[in-house]
Amino acid sequence: MKSKSEVTLFIDDELQPVGVFPTPVSFDLDTTKLPDGQHILKIVSKDHKGKEGIKKIPFVVRNGPAIAIEGLKKDEVVDGIVPLMINSYGKGDQTSFVLHGSETPRSIPIWIIILLILFVGWAAFFTITSDSISLF
Repeated sequence: MKSKSEVTLFIDDELQPVGVFPTPVSFDLDTTKLPDGQHILKIVSKDHKGKEGIKKIPFVVRNGPAIAIEGLKKDEVVDGIVPLMINSYGKGDQTSFVLHGSETPRSIPIWIIILLILFVGWAAFFTITSDSISLF
């Protein structure tokens, strides 16, 4: 008779387990062998009396290059010509940092443009009013 519990790990709906381990267990899940997208880690635990417990943990794998898009949002209603900016960048080999292509360029947010216009207007107003006072 076993005195320890054991856990069996499954990925998605696979019938073959990833592994069967006595508890407590430390396990490194290698996601490089999984395709990008939604997955479920299913953990089946059995205690020393044979009772089972099941826990399912959904997770998303994204090992491929990240894709960033500006100009179109999820479920947005559009018409006509829509300008898009698309960038794709990968992690590389994780030992060196690649500067080119690692950041996604973005357009200037409208609130910054509004603040800039307000500041220029205030500066013009201040300059005009301070010059008129010094003339007298």
